[in-house]
Amino acid sequence: MYVVVRQYEGAAALADGMAERTDDIKELLTGVEGFVAYHAARDGDTVTTVSICKDRAGTEETTRRAAAWVQENLPGTTSGPPRIRTGDVFLSF
Repeated sequence: MYVVVRQYEGAAALADGMAERTDDIKELLTGVEGFVAYHAARDGDTVTTVSICKDRAGTEETTRRAAAWVQENLPGTTSGPPRIRTGDVFLSF
């Protein structure tokens, strides 16, 4: 499995918008081939999202879709592009 973590700063409005459109986000990401799980967390005005897929191609596609979706549906809700970290899952329970 592969994971991508996206961290958005200055994103309180993004969190609010995402919470209002949960079904849209679910439909957008669960359609990615190899999708396993998605999580979003909020700490003040920082939003962290985690996508887990069976392979790197899946996480790259979730990142591409997430960027396009935010740009189209919630423009201006972050202070800039997210910080992105990726990696192979080596421990899971």
